[in-house]
Amino acid sequence: MLMRWIPLLVILVLSFLSGNYIIHNIEDFNKKRMSLLSLVYMTLLGAILFTPMSFNGIDAYVMPAGVGRVNLYHIYYDVGFFENIILTIPLGFLIKKSFTELSIVSMIPVGLMIGAAIETMQYYLSHAFLINRTSDISDVVANGIGIVVGSILLLIYQQTYEKQLLNNRI
Repeated sequence: MLMRWIPLLVILVLSFLSGNYIIHNIEDFNKKRMSLLSLVYMTLLGAILFTPMSFNGIDAYVMPAGVGRVNLYHIYYDVGFFENIILTIPLGFLIKKSFTELSIVSMIPVGLMIGAAIETMQYYLSHAFLINRTSDISDVVANGIGIVVGSILLLIYQQTYEKQLLNNRI
């Protein structure tokens, strides 16, 4: 059952190569630091979402081999829903920071599309590599909310920071 760990291997190899690129090609210290922190977050996010490892907020465990389940009809507002929101807040922050021209309203479909892409990839990987991940409409909605909240938090941070800079100049 080594094939179940192929997605993790791909994630780690891509992260290593990206980290190597960042370290050797980005000169500005703050940009390098932000890039490396973003890479660590994206690596952990990929490991949480696309491998047979599961985290329930308290424990981490390896799920048994399987193709997972699919829920396209019912939205459950359980602990997992709120964990998915928290999990994707930094992603919304990073997306909004990278694409400043996107409005908060346009972040809603972006968040939902990213959530749908994550769940589609989990479905595919569950069938191709038996990682036993559930594809759930609740997760799509929660991921979308998390991305929008993250982008709002970035705007709040930017306005607070700019106001603080303006006050320091006076």
